[in-house]
Amino acid sequence: MTFLRLEKLTKRFGDYLAVDGLSLEVEQGAFISLLGPSGCGKTTTLQMIAGFHAPSSGDVLLEGKSLVPVPPAKRDLGIVFQSYALFPHMTAADNVAFGLEMQGVGRAERDQRVREALGLVGLSQFAERYPRRMSGGQQQRVALARALVIKPRILLLDEPLSNLDAKLREEMQIELRQIQRSLGTTTILVTHDQSEAMALSDRIVVMNQGRVEQIARPHEAYEQPATPFVANFLGKTNLLAAEVAANGARIGDGQWPVGEAPGRMVATVRPEKIAFADGAMACSISGTIQTRIFQGNHWLYQVKTPAGLVIVIRQNTGEAAPAEGEAIRLTWRSEDMRLRRAES
Repeated sequence: MTFLRLEKLTKRFGDYLAVDGLSLEVEQGAFISLLGPSGCGKTTTLQMIAGFHAPSSGDVLLEGKSLVPVPPAKRDLGIVFQSYALFPHMTAADNVAFGLEMQGVGRAERDQRVREALGLVGLSQFAERYPRRMSGGQQQRVALARALVIKPRILLLDEPLSNLDAKLREEMQIELRQIQRSLGTTTILVTHDQSEAMALSDRIVVMNQGRVEQIARPHEAYEQPATPFVANFLGKTNLLAAEVAANGARIGDGQWPVGEAPGRMVATVRPEKIAFADGAMACSISGTIQTRIFQGNHWLYQVKTPAGLVIVIRQNTGEAAPAEGEAIRLTWRSEDMRLRRAES
């Protein structure tokens, strides 16, 4: 039986439809991310699971039982907010112990579980430190320990890493995933960060304007996006006009063998799938490098082509990189290209 089930979950605020008939099945121990831009309904969905918002219609079922009539404090959930929401007048240990006190856990067991939770997040030596004397990453760990110490059936994470700098955020992503795997806690993360969702999740739920665009494993959603929105939101992509005939897909001055029916199409190609061609090889398009940007481990190019501006990402291998203004040809494999009817 599915551990957590959202059935046609809908939320209206007056005339505004924030979440529109969202359905999702979550297995026990899974890590699921609700991913999308601001205003897509992901946080509202999380708040309905937590009980902070009542659904306008639909249901939230945990092991087959509806959570809708259950007060938030009785749902047995752990929650980590974007702001961490630590009590400034309490030490790290006291912050972590707060939920256990509310549950009436005895002092000896409470102290033991607090020590274990702080050890889990690597903060054993900071037990008596106050939040104001802790870094953002340390405060985030305290908030995570506080959520985990009560041994919740589901852990809800609302943009918990967004206030951290890029390097620390990457480190915390690794730690968070390791902790989640070691405990096996069913986890639902809300984020607008595509790389974060893909790095952490077993499955991602891509949302747009209150609706689900795609539910898939990160690799599948990236390589096989269900809609143009997913293709654009999950990393960079190129959308190129294509004319498909019996002899293949014509894109600019190049042609690729495809199995699609004839007609006007839109081709989707990821920038890292595109290579510089050797001469006028088959399946290639002419272009001129308009912009070249060095980004450490890779180069990013904007290439002017007969099909429009194409973004190309190539790994920094140490070899000489084509210069701005240089005429080149671009190529990619037919299997690395997705085709959709232009009308869609």
